[in-house]
Amino acid sequence: MFSTSYIMQFGIAEKLLLLKVRTKKDPEAFAALYDMYAEKIFRFVRFKIDSREEAEDITSEVFLKVWNFLLEHQETGVRTFSGLVYRIARNSVIDFYRERSRRRECKLDEEMPIIAEDKNYRRIEADQELQALLEKIKQLKQEYQEVILLKYVDELSVAEIAEILGKSSVGVRVTLHRAGKKLQELLWTKS
Repeated sequence: MFSTSYIMQFGIAEKLLLLKVRTKKDPEAFAALYDMYAEKIFRFVRFKIDSREEAEDITSEVFLKVWNFLLEHQETGVRTFSGLVYRIARNSVIDFYRERSRRRECKLDEEMPIIAEDKNYRRIEADQELQALLEKIKQLKQEYQEVILLKYVDELSVAEIAEILGKSSVGVRVTLHRAGKKLQELLWTKS
């Protein structure tokens, strides 16, 4: 894990970059924030969206929305960049599914799971276990999926998750506990 001093330095650097974006409309500062969060946001979106291309598009849209929000809403307080970017990503995924439900689609070719070229048995076995775990997580209700992803994959604090989800820290802890219990139940049952 990260040391407290690293987290504090990271948080201060993030706040300074955010200040530069908001006061000076500094594209380099925004690029640095993008570099800090692009992979995490893509992973967050990709977990919820089946298509890699659509997840990439949504991730790009998220950062465009964040940039526009920071420039257009100067009077609105932003506590943390991470809270803002994850909240916009979450809402973008919701918007994606709303729009998708309004139109009918016919997929011509389904994405096939790609097995690593590496024939190492342990690597393939680990990939299969990870895939099985992801399938079990996807069986959880949306709220549980989000808190597990934010806490254990993106390694966000309970306070950050609370800000993103608009819940109290206690509510997030309770949800994490319930999600963990439900995931354990699913892991011990055969599908």
